[in-house]
Amino acid sequence: MATTIISVLQVLAGIVLITFVIGQSGKHSGLGAIGGASESFLSKNQAKSADAKLAKWTKWVALVFVLLTLSLSLI
Repeated sequence: MATTIISVLQVLAGIVLITFVIGQSGKHSGLGAIGGASESFLSKNQAKSADAKLAKWTKWVALVFVLLTLSLSLI
């Protein structure tokens, strides 16, 4: 029973982790500059703060995923 619950939690953590990683902007998103899209200083800072929060949450979800994986290997 415990293995099933941990497995379900691990699958959910994996889905959330994939979603968070895909949601992050890349380090070199330079295609917007080619098209002439310019961002204001305020929008750049908002994007960085959102990316910073997403990166922080990604680390926490990854930690939970690793801990669930280790607990499954010990059961």
